[in-house]
Amino acid sequence: GEQLLPVTRDRVWAALLDTETLRAAIPGCEAVTADGDGRYQVSVVAAVGPVKARFKGRLQQQDLQPPARYTLSFEGDGGMAGFARGSAEVELGETGADGTAGNSHTRLTYTAQAQIGGRLAQIGSRLVDATAARMSAQFFERLTAAITQPAPAAAPTPTLAELAAAGAYAAPSMPPEALAPVAPRGVPAGA
Repeated sequence: GEQLLPVTRDRVWAALLDTETLRAAIPGCEAVTADGDGRYQVSVVAAVGPVKARFKGRLQQQDLQPPARYTLSFEGDGGMAGFARGSAEVELGETGADGTAGNSHTRLTYTAQAQIGGRLAQIGSRLVDATAARMSAQFFERLTAAITQPAPAAAPTPTLAELAAAGAYAAPSMPPEALAPVAPRGVPAGA
């Protein structure tokens, strides 16, 4: 598959190495925990045809050639459903907005493959291949969305008048004597 991202190659590379970005991009991902050296513990819920399973396993970045290419591999155990193994070879190329020379955009290309065993293997290779292709495409679409979405704008801080109008703020009540004028020091009151 292939994606054209409107960001620099360095930004895409950084996103591919970021735990939170990976968690957001992996379809069905419940958790990603970094173990160091490009290794992660993952928990993913996936459905292949009628079989839905929670896979607990390992995600690993291999053959890193920053910021141009790497391989992302996965091994997971789905209990009674079986196991899944797969990998995606990812390559990042610099390009211009219209595909010409330049470096304002990144052309992300990938090749993915998957192997399964257990109950999942009984479903049939055609359905398994289609599911693997769909999940790979979803991963890279979600990665693209995570990288290109603008940072959420901070909400403006409301004024006290706006808070009071909304009923979220009430001015403190004060006794009338506290509001009476105060004579300056050294001057008798009423003078």
